[in-house]
Amino acid sequence: MKNIKTLISLVFTGMLMTACTPVNKQEKIKEKNPYIKYATGFSIHKKENYTTIEIAAPFQGATETISFYVYKEGALLAENHKKTDYIQLPLQRFIPTSTTHIPMIELLNSEHKIVGFPDTKYVSSLKTRALIDRGDILDIGGEQQINTEILLDLNPQLMIAFSVKGNHRNFDIIQKMGVPIIYNGDWLEGTPLGKAEWIKFFGVLLDQEERADSIFKHIEQNYLAAKKLVKNTKHQKRVLSGGPFKDIWNNPKGESYEAQFLKDAQLDYVFKDTKGNGSLSYNVEQIFVQAKDIDIWLTPSFYNSMETLGNGNSIFKEFDAYKKDQVYSFVNTKGATGGLIYYELAAIRPDYVLKDLIKIGYPELLPDYEMQFYKKLN
Repeated sequence: MKNIKTLISLVFTGMLMTACTPVNKQEKIKEKNPYIKYATGFSIHKKENYTTIEIAAPFQGATETISFYVYKEGALLAENHKKTDYIQLPLQRFIPTSTTHIPMIELLNSEHKIVGFPDTKYVSSLKTRALIDRGDILDIGGEQQINTEILLDLNPQLMIAFSVKGNHRNFDIIQKMGVPIIYNGDWLEGTPLGKAEWIKFFGVLLDQEERADSIFKHIEQNYLAAKKLVKNTKHQKRVLSGGPFKDIWNNPKGESYEAQFLKDAQLDYVFKDTKGNGSLSYNVEQIFVQAKDIDIWLTPSFYNSMETLGNGNSIFKEFDAYKKDQVYSFVNTKGATGGLIYYELAAIRPDYVLKDLIKIGYPELLPDYEMQFYKKLN
């Protein structure tokens, strides 16, 4: 994920875009979608000469589903579909807008079709990074101010963007210039496998549906196998996730995406019984009362060493996990230009995240596994 302001919030602060054709939720097709197993934010519906992608959760608080149409090559276009609401295959030139999109595109061997990206310095994925460094992918400006002159010169067939709260001001001009825009809402998924399943969204756009399905099945199998590995664990390690920022401690709620990882890893998360999928906010003293005896401390905000953590607040040294030298974070796993690899790759590789957590909690179960994201703070 690009341009992370802090390590506490997993909420994206990024590209805001104009909606495509809205469809009232009451009119949404009700039947079970045969193409999607875990994701709740989008669905795929096949027609004779085109496929409809329905985005049910394009941004937080959305009340309408957005439909986008992907036509087969050479197919007759429907007159009632606006030019900015569809593309016709093959998709050869497009612009994604979040680093979470990049690994999915690379897995579909389509990174060479990317022509532009905002804030390219945050991209870490090796194949795409090489294209950027070579000048094949141009930087189109900051996340809040797209350079429309560069964008139009690139002549993209599509922009794949996300919106936090539905403020589309920055993309009004782009869409009026005739560039189709489709939302990607993967970041709003509530489960690890649901987020990873958005590779099927890219599979439709890139005419790689069979490959996307095959890749997802592989990831799903790995994830479920890892989950099964710890199913009968009797003694669960007590875990705290998150850390303070400006004296406010943010922790994932018990029904959140992050908490699901901890549950599947058979780790006893301090706030596992809280409701909702957002964040909890406490002061440091409140956290200490509830979590002093933790066995493991995961991602204590932006602290990247035991020394900086201990200097942050003297009370941190009193947590059992600190005393036991059991503090882990992904902040030290970075790409060549400083981007955090977790925020880029974890969405499509939840199996790596789960195995990392199992390795931390129960290292004897994965003796030969090398962690992909997390590292112990030294």
